[in-house]
Amino acid sequence: MNQAAIHVGRYIVTMMSTGVVLATGFQLSGGDGQMNDLIWYSWLGGIIIGTMTGANMVLDEHCRAGPRNVVITGSTRGLGKALAREFLLSGDRVVVASRSQESVDMTVKELEENLKEGMVSAGGSSKRNLSHARVIGIACDVCQPSDVKKLANFAVSEFGSINIWINNAGTNKGFRPLLQFSDEDVTQIVSTNLVGSILCTREAMRVMENQPKGGHIFNMDGAGSGGSSTPLTAVYGATKCGLRQLQTSLLKESKKSKVGVHTASPGMVLTELLLSGSTLKNKQMFNIICELPETVARTLVPRMRVVKGSGKAINYLTPPRILLALVTAWLRRGRWFDDQGRALYAAEADRLRNWAENRARFSFTDAMEMYTENTWVSVFSLSVVCAFIILSSTSGVSPGT
Repeated sequence: MNQAAIHVGRYIVTMMSTGVVLATGFQLSGGDGQMNDLIWYSWLGGIIIGTMTGANMVLDEHCRAGPRNVVITGSTRGLGKALAREFLLSGDRVVVASRSQESVDMTVKELEENLKEGMVSAGGSSKRNLSHARVIGIACDVCQPSDVKKLANFAVSEFGSINIWINNAGTNKGFRPLLQFSDEDVTQIVSTNLVGSILCTREAMRVMENQPKGGHIFNMDGAGSGGSSTPLTAVYGATKCGLRQLQTSLLKESKKSKVGVHTASPGMVLTELLLSGSTLKNKQMFNIICELPETVARTLVPRMRVVKGSGKAINYLTPPRILLALVTAWLRRGRWFDDQGRALYAAEADRLRNWAENRARFSFTDAMEMYTENTWVSVFSLSVVCAFIILSSTSGVSPGT
């Protein structure tokens, strides 16, 4: 329902904008009234042609993107695990990493089961893609340089190269004033979120610089990334702001590098990281703006797989989604939590059963969303061009001929 509303909204905005441009241009050019009806058909046709062409290009690019070798830190739960699952079911080879070897082993086993289920339900090219998929794991404390190096060497020894590295490991230790954070809390937040991401980024760059096709690194944005205040999560916000500064610096350092350094912003995701220490008021707000990890991963992964260049920002919580959430806020009350703050959403295992039924392959709708999301200028321009071609080809036809 939400996806349909987003698509309808995008088409309405685009068609209205293009229509205004065409109508204005037509009147200024001194056209006669008999051509007015053609405006409606021409710019509507242009919109459809432009969007369908772009969506097909995105779909083709996604399908031709061979299996990726992906490393994801902090991937035994929450968003990290959802990302790993989504990459795996896209036919990629994934390295799962977390501090606990036990957690890693359990996650690898679970994802292997997801892959088997996916292969049973898949058909044709989707099944062929999944035949390349593989998941392995290793324990890694991202705060320890030796562990990070071991993780990189493990991935290269198993897969031969690393195409995508995602620094997802993070912690916040709850919502409370700075004075209530212990020395250990502060040290762990800064070490995991900032130092760990820096160490992993450096190691990934070292590996990718020696690869013929380079690779791509993603650091995860969060509250405070843009420099805004984060009361009750001051330390967490400071680390995320620091990562944004790291991103800006690396873009200038590696202008001629084969390695792309990007950010991924998942928005607010219903994970332990977000919910730890959250109040009833927080949860009421989460009903409006939060999403499940599987939903967010479904949007982020296709974009990560085909990213090009460097300095890209892949966001889940885009302006249309924010607007939709605010407009439908009254419908979202009690979506995830009731009035007492008790969780209403299903457990992960139950969610996955329903989710798997609708996640057989990357669909044309996904491609259309990817195209329209970030290339409004292209859609707008192509629709205008198509419309004026139609108008100009018929402008010489006189009535009655």
